Amino acid sequence: MNIGVVIPAFNEEDYLEKCLAALNDAQKSCMAQNIQIQILVVLDSCSDKSIEIVQARKIDYLECNFRCVGKARDLGVRHFIAQGVGWVACTDADSEVTHDWFIQQCLHQPTDAICGIVEINNWHTLSEQVKRDYLLHYQDKMHHRHIHGANLCFSTEAYLLAGGFDHLECHEDVGLVEKMQSLGLKISWSNKLRVVTSARLVGKAPQGFSYFLLNLC
Repeated sequence: MNIGVVIPAFNEEDYLEKCLAALNDAQKSCMAQNIQIQILVVLDSCSDKSIEIVQARKIDYLECNFRCVGKARDLGVRHFIAQGVGWVACTDADSEVTHDWFIQQCLHQPTDAICGIVEINNWHTLSEQVKRDYLLHYQDKMHHRHIHGANLCFSTEAYLLAGGFDHLECHEDVGLVEKMQSLGLKISWSNKLRVVTSARLVGKAPQGFSYFLLNLC
């Protein structure tokens, strides 16, 4: 299986190194299996040291000036489509995939898309009440209905059928999955695919995951 990983980044020097290190660990975990991994960071309007972090790890990257996560993700996915990659996995620069992330994607085949879950990396920055409210809302189980751009995978055929990510500043992930659902494509809602994400309250996408946490405070 050939998997292309797309990571949009807008000034993510504080998180990007850990994100790439986690992907490297996950890649090593499946070296004995027939899984080919290509990682691509889409540097969108970066003015910090994000590009230096990517270059130091010798990771492929594209540069753009969209300031739009939907356009950045779409650029990365279509880059892989042009290379003939059949499966794309999306995550975020402030998130860390688990060591079996790629293996789980293979175990879920055949499917058109997989919606995984996210875990908060550090509850210490949030109140106990916020933690309780979040855990009351969040469904860490199979057949959940959460959609996260930090943990979303799909076949490129399904992506093209659905028309790809809309060029939105947020909720492009929800839009894509809803379009796939309207086409009757097979979507796997799994808590086996896990990603640890930051608890920051000021995110890069308006009304994204950070906005959700902030509204719980």
